[in-house]
Amino acid sequence: MDQRRAVSAKLVAKYRGCVGQKQRGAILEQLVELTGYDRHYAAWLLRKFDTSRVVRRADGRAVRLVVGRKNKRRAAARPAIYDGEVKEVLILVWESFDQMCGKRLVAFLPQVLPMLRRTQRLAVSQAVYQKLLGISAATVDRLLKEERAKRRLKGIAHTKPSSVLKSRVPIVISSELPVQEAGHFQIDLVGHEGGNPNGHFAFTLDAVELYSGWVEPRILLNKAHRWVKNALESIHLTAVVPIKSLHSDNDSAFINEPLHDWCTANHIDIFRGRPWHSNDTCYVEQKNYNIVRQAVGYMRYETEEEIALIAGLYERLRLLINFFYPSMKLLDKSRHGARVHKSYDRPRSPAQRLLDCPQLGPALKGRLRRQMGQLDPFQLKEEISRLQDQLLQAAHKKNPQVLYPGPSNTPRKLWLPHTLYG
Repeated sequence: MDQRRAVSAKLVAKYRGCVGQKQRGAILEQLVELTGYDRHYAAWLLRKFDTSRVVRRADGRAVRLVVGRKNKRRAAARPAIYDGEVKEVLILVWESFDQMCGKRLVAFLPQVLPMLRRTQRLAVSQAVYQKLLGISAATVDRLLKEERAKRRLKGIAHTKPSSVLKSRVPIVISSELPVQEAGHFQIDLVGHEGGNPNGHFAFTLDAVELYSGWVEPRILLNKAHRWVKNALESIHLTAVVPIKSLHSDNDSAFINEPLHDWCTANHIDIFRGRPWHSNDTCYVEQKNYNIVRQAVGYMRYETEEEIALIAGLYERLRLLINFFYPSMKLLDKSRHGARVHKSYDRPRSPAQRLLDCPQLGPALKGRLRRQMGQLDPFQLKEEISRLQDQLLQAAHKKNPQVLYPGPSNTPRKLWLPHTLYG
């Protein structure tokens, strides 16, 4: 609309300077072609542009409007439905559970609000409670817009070219991945170098199950082949769905003989993406930030104490993410000219998707339901925040430049710039 107003203002000046009917008709045709307006409305707009009109609203108030100009909306004309108390509770839940997007948070609120009231963590009126249950995703994003003004940092890529074994590992692009069958995992490594890639530092092996979005993070002492293989063995034993295939980038930590032999012995297919095409591993790449970076930040981790703290943090984080945090799954993507249209399913947690999966048996689903019933998301989040405090304290002892304000009852984010730890 702003562009249409700008075009109309330019052509109005020409229109009023013309004397002949033929020239005015040409300008009218140009306006219709550029803006898509109806011809009768475009002719009226050229004649009445910049003139004022008094319009009487439904409530009886008279408002003066200027034709062709953007008129300011009267804030008092529509009272706010979601007041400060609703926003305060919304920010509390959003901060407590890793700053979800509006669509995921709306799917999460009906699950978490009854727990808040039952455990007496939330004392609000019934009116505020009903507003929170009926709030839309767009309203959530609008209310949280100021709170989302956070900096987003990026880590350093640690992928190193693999050996000649690449020729024996087939290439599979993202659109060819078997996302409709449970048991297929995509894996990647996240380096915790703190801005300084020299020396010895820890890595996180991030694995995501493509059908449900089930996430299995593991902390590694470094990216040696033995630690990567041990982490995948742990995931193969503890994941809800056994591994049927692995899909990775071309890092030598994944494309090597020991891991290839282990996959062959366990009847696990192994695939890789194209070199220099990070979108081929898009499913795990987005989890690297949403799961790993938001939990442990961009600091340098290298000591045994830090490794143990992160291992305990990941053990609780995987339960919180997989059983309670909703995520959206891409169903279809189509291109129409310059626009790409994407459609998603309704937000559900990975455990809920597995419970709805027809490929899984009743015994596995029963075990999932029992485990979900024994978990408390608030207790898990409190334990994660406590471990984040201890992790930040350990980083402060190692490097006094890292500010440590002391333990806190609020969830902690390790957002400090990674340049402090180089």
